[in-house]
Amino acid sequence: LRQGLITALQGRSKRLRNIMLEVTLLDQINDSEADAEHLAEFCRPIFEEVNKLKLVVNLIPWNDISASFGPASAYRKPRMDRVLAYQKVLVERGILSYIRTTRGDEEDAACGMLSTKNSKTRR
Repeated sequence: LRQGLITALQGRSKRLRNIMLEVTLLDQINDSEADAEHLAEFCRPIFEEVNKLKLVVNLIPWNDISASFGPASAYRKPRMDRVLAYQKVLVERGILSYIRTTRGDEEDAACGMLSTKNSKTRR
């Protein structure tokens, strides 16, 4: 995967060598500082082999929709202190990183789908 990305970027003009990696962080699954180290290690050869590269990592905390069944029921939103620690690891390794602002928490929005909470009144 990484080598394919490197090859594709090397084939582009230098002004088009921009990439954004989007990472959804899940509580206690992939939100540790060690996980951030693994991502930084994944990115290192890309920086080394692609000249004039602009790489940004967009961190997306899981939007906890409180699912009671199905695959999403096992996932929880990570604590913000863990998200910030993850970002700090990346920044210390020279990787530009942003934390996506969560939106849709009031509506239980996730992946373009909306679920109305029982406590809401209908208009």
